[in-house]
Amino acid sequence: MATEGYTHPEFLVDVAWVDAHKGDGNVVIVDCEVDAAFARGHIPGAVLVPDNYEKDPDSGRLFLMQPAQFKAMCEGLSIGDDTTVIAYDHSRSLTAARLWWALNTYGHTDVKILNGGWRAWVTNGGAVDFGRAAPKSVTFTPKRDDSKLVKVDELKQACQVGDSVIWDVRSDGEWDGSNSRGNKRVGHVPGAVHLEWFNLMDSETNEFKPAAEIRRILTEHGITPDKNVYTY
Repeated sequence: MATEGYTHPEFLVDVAWVDAHKGDGNVVIVDCEVDAAFARGHIPGAVLVPDNYEKDPDSGRLFLMQPAQFKAMCEGLSIGDDTTVIAYDHSRSLTAARLWWALNTYGHTDVKILNGGWRAWVTNGGAVDFGRAAPKSVTFTPKRDDSKLVKVDELKQACQVGDSVIWDVRSDGEWDGSNSRGNKRVGHVPGAVHLEWFNLMDSETNEFKPAAEIRRILTEHGITPDKNVYTY
């Protein structure tokens, strides 16, 4: 897998790596799609995340799961404190990246994304399974790191600071207010730059674009390493 130039190439793995390690006792492969897609076929031994946005149902599905909820979900997926998690999806890593972020927010940093996801697995002749793996008895200890989250007041302050970039990764319709997506208010945060997330992905392979191309795209939008970047 070509990972030259990425700051953290260890966050991504390829089909060969997953195939070689899928039977390891400390590895859990998590399918981040929905039940219907999982039933149509998945990587052997994979488990299905029950909510591919890891949202708190008690908040009206607006916020990340609370610690007890997240702990229960992870243990139900056989994810323990010493587990290496491999996340994949068929959505250009949208929901796999969401799980990566959620796990990191709860202190579990040993998580990787299958670059190219399900498309890469099938294209490269990976075996397909239709069963459901039996859960293992594990303990997951949530250690929430709120430094990976921003609150409204902090974001308001960032709007007025020159060394900050507020990056709106949503669709064009959400950005310009023509699509409310069920929200009470439309539009975007004042001063935000708009770059929909999938512009960093290869639409044919579902893989992340090369590091140099990603840097070029981000730089063109003023998203550079010297800035504090806030995304929504």
